[in-house]
Amino acid sequence: MKANMTEYLAIDLEKELWCCRKCDHEIASARGNYKEGLLVYNRDPREIHKPIINPDWYEFTFSPDPSWCQILEYYCPNCATMVEVEYLPPGHPPLHDMEFDIDALKDRYLKREGKRA
Repeated sequence: MKANMTEYLAIDLEKELWCCRKCDHEIASARGNYKEGLLVYNRDPREIHKPIINPDWYEFTFSPDPSWCQILEYYCPNCATMVEVEYLPPGHPPLHDMEFDIDALKDRYLKREGKRA
């Protein structure tokens, strides 16, 4: 029994694991941060946000400074689907952006399954 949580993530409530919705790959424990089981690509923000003005002439180009901003892209290790992107200061740990009460989810889904029978 899987509960869809985002466009690309589901929680397998029986195994208590985060899963990729595209390939069903088991990512990490649902009681922890799903990002721990994903591949991470630390992008140079200047690749994504190109300078608007000539960097040879100006110090500030409207492009993020990599010493102040990093872009972390998270991918499924099995199918390479991009699951999440976050902008963080360098050295900042990945955000723990979703934490669910797994026991309450199980109860809710068990009650829902019971109504169908």
